[in-house]
Amino acid sequence: MASNRALKVADRIKEVIATTLETRVKDPRLGFVTITDVRVTGDLQQASIFYTVLGDEDARAGTAAALASSRGMIRREVGSALGLRITPTIEFFEDGLAESASAMNDLMSSVKAADAELAKLRENAKPVGEADPYKTHE
Repeated sequence: MASNRALKVADRIKEVIATTLETRVKDPRLGFVTITDVRVTGDLQQASIFYTVLGDEDARAGTAAALASSRGMIRREVGSALGLRITPTIEFFEDGLAESASAMNDLMSSVKAADAELAKLRENAKPVGEADPYKTHE
């Protein structure tokens, strides 16, 4: 489990990177990107930044290239904003959240369709056996 300090640093890094991408990075390849999560190691020397991109595969590839080329400038901004003794190295990872959500929606749709089919079959179904399956002692 991450320490409280590492969580605070990760939250601050997330804010700084989001602001930097919005104001300082002028790369035309950078698409509509959202920073979803930042994870920092316990010694605060490495930061993993997870992001999502709105758009097709070309937008994702362009954004990945833009983030890779501006990684040094982003790290410098993080270092100046945090004021730590050692600025963490930064690595970007595309977050699979959108694909997971889409797959979950597909699964939910298939379950809903199966439930509707079962309800349709159940409408005209009759119980097997007697109407009252419980034996009574009279």
